[in-house]
Amino acid sequence: VEELVEDPIEALETRVAELLSDLQYARAETMNARHRGQRDKAEAIRFGSAGLAVRILPAIDGLEKALANGDGDSEAILSGVRLTLDAMRAALTAEGISRVEAEGAEFDPTCMEAIATIAAPDGAAAGSVIEVIEAGYTLHDRVLRPAKVIVAEG
Repeated sequence: VEELVEDPIEALETRVAELLSDLQYARAETMNARHRGQRDKAEAIRFGSAGLAVRILPAIDGLEKALANGDGDSEAILSGVRLTLDAMRAALTAEGISRVEAEGAEFDPTCMEAIATIAAPDGAAAGSVIEVIEAGYTLHDRVLRPAKVIVAEG
């Protein structure tokens, strides 16, 4: 009976190659995890103010409605509301928050919510936004709140 005797040097070389492969894989995984962590940290910093913004948006809505419904007798109050609203908008803009420009635009389901459709008035294209009921806002490229709109049907 003849036994196959494995060359010990060849066995060690094979084992070294396996260990090197495992080491390279572990290094690659570590690098990927590090990059993922850096990317996640950057995202957290970039979108960290989203919660605050969502809480501020109803206040802006209220100020906008107060301005829209104000009468000429209370000009000082309206002036104060305008200043407050401008300051809040500037603060949001500084954080990368912007209003979705929807009025007259083509309906975009990624940043708008159609709450009604109406027959297209003269000059309005089918699928265009006729009226904005509640403004939508984005934080960089992420929708914080979709614009609630009325869309022309065709």
